[in-house]
Amino acid sequence: MRDLLDLDRYPLHQPGSAAWLALVDRCRADLDREGMFDLDGFVRPEAVERTIAEVKPVLDTLSFVHRRAHNVYFRKDVPELPADHPVLAKVETISHTVCADQIAGSVPVWIYEWPHFAVFLAACMQKETLFTMRDPLARVNVMGYREGEALNWHFDRSEFTTTILFQKPDQGGDFQYRSNLRSDTDPNYDGVVKVLRGEDPEVRTLSLKPGSLNVFKGKNTMHRVTPVKGEKERLIAVYSYYERPGVTFTKEEQMGFYGRAA
Repeated sequence: MRDLLDLDRYPLHQPGSAAWLALVDRCRADLDREGMFDLDGFVRPEAVERTIAEVKPVLDTLSFVHRRAHNVYFRKDVPELPADHPVLAKVETISHTVCADQIAGSVPVWIYEWPHFAVFLAACMQKETLFTMRDPLARVNVMGYREGEALNWHFDRSEFTTTILFQKPDQGGDFQYRSNLRSDTDPNYDGVVKVLRGEDPEVRTLSLKPGSLNVFKGKNTMHRVTPVKGEKERLIAVYSYYERPGVTFTKEEQMGFYGRAA
């Protein structure tokens, strides 16, 4: 993995060592303070270029174009709210998706399946164990965002999201977020509306660099990726880990996300 990851800066291959423990402590502190941590230069530049060479032809020819109108909850309705409540306003997300079975043996899949990666993530998230998905489509996705395309405002359904950016667009494609906008007991609908209207001064923007690992708690933090501008698309790998083994999507979920079933 030394050819792919900067293990000198980020010694994931030495769990329990002083350097590994210091890195885990740093990431935990960032998660507590910001709801995320970012490891700049996690993937070596040569491996970033290799990934683009491996994945871009697949994205150009075999990707699934996922276009959907949705509210921030990805739900048809919220029982306690009227259908015309501004918090349920529809936004549009467009992306191009490549699944793990289409890029077997690529750099993103090698990283995902490396056991030390899951061990490190579990320690940062203070989980006993994290398992890779059994689902041949969903376990690793590479998302492409082209001119005018974006991942719009939403909350995540999963507790945390793990991504690595492999290509930054010429303009746009920035990650924007509003930390701790809601809680498990307070949905803060007024706050959600303020973000949708661009009226919340606490929305922050993070411009990731290619090769950066980002782990993000998105369940109660509203976030989006701004529209891409220019000819160069935004390429990002999304990794799915769970606290139990053998997780797969249903056939219906696979059809909805990828336009096909395994």
